[in-house]
Amino acid sequence: MANLLEHEAIFYLREAVAQLERPALLFSGGKDSIVLAHLCRQAFLHIPCPLLHVDTGHNFPETLEFRDRFVQEFQAHLIIARVQDSIDRGTVVEETGPKPSRNAAQSVTLLEAVAQHRLDGLLGGARRDEEKARAKERFFSHRDAHGQWRPKEQRPEFWNLVNAFHHPNEHFRIFPLSNWTELDIWRYIQRYRLEVPSLYFARRRRVNSQLLPDDQGFEELVRFRTIGDMTCTGAMRSQAQTVADILTELETTRESERGTRADDQRSQAAMEDRKRLGYF
Repeated sequence: MANLLEHEAIFYLREAVAQLERPALLFSGGKDSIVLAHLCRQAFLHIPCPLLHVDTGHNFPETLEFRDRFVQEFQAHLIIARVQDSIDRGTVVEETGPKPSRNAAQSVTLLEAVAQHRLDGLLGGARRDEEKARAKERFFSHRDAHGQWRPKEQRPEFWNLVNAFHHPNEHFRIFPLSNWTELDIWRYIQRYRLEVPSLYFARRRRVNSQLLPDDQGFEELVRFRTIGDMTCTGAMRSQAQTVADILTELETTRESERGTRADDQRSQAAMEDRKRLGYF
């Protein structure tokens, strides 16, 4: 099964690069984008397009450090789109209130980067098992001229045939890892001995009562299953300090992967609402 998933992902990566003129690979420094970049190297012997990172300004320092080392090691071209620049331009209004976050604002910054660099495709590491809105995605997911996702207007993909034709200002999101699970990702990381940020492993960290990062909070042995904006990415109590430990933990856990993401808990359709506006 593992080889079938790898072959499937490589097939869609090659289709994307063959059919699109200016793709980029969305790279957050998280486990899924790391695996996707490694699959690119398997498919092409190098990473054939720039990496695009949307920086909220509230990223984990460990993630940014890992990102920069990764780019240097693999001699990749990195494009950084900053939410702060969108705020300064007035295209994004920063949230206020008791729990403000820049997570949703990334949609605007991402679409501005697509327009600025004239990108016609974004390779992403999203998986269908992560969240019900992502389960609706095709491998080649069309975005209209406004960057919006319309689930009912997605194209059929019979017999692995994909059609990346698009009009000016439209683009595609390509998700080669659609059929992978979180377990598949970690088994791949183990098989190829890939380096990932230390945030994924259990350490004593300062968190608040919701297990969100907090320098004024209490110490707890925790790790992060997903890595995003610090303001909305919670940790989980864990003793998993190696990849093997994580695999064992995932085989028995009954908690969802994104259950610690505060941004997904704002409403039952929070992810779908963001995706319709251009989110990853």
